[in-house]
Amino acid sequence: MLTVMAYALLVILLLTSGLIILLVLLHKGKGGGLSSMFGGGMSSVASGSSVAEKNLNRITVGAGIIWFAAIVGYGLVLGALAG
Repeated sequence: MLTVMAYALLVILLLTSGLIILLVLLHKGKGGGLSSMFGGGMSSVASGSSVAEKNLNRITVGAGIIWFAAIVGYGLVLGALAG
């Protein structure tokens, strides 16, 4: 049972890692980044964060929390399997 849980947490960890990489690359940086390639460069006219940027921030934080929980859970499961 713990082995199945370890594999499930590992899959969650890999998926959220890839998602976080993608989300961070989509964020608007000083130079525009990859987000300007998909049309995000037009929002520079309006000062401040757009709704899309705020939602992207929330999704990134949520994925980071899930990633952190998967790391902690995976460590606990591996500790239980070893001991």
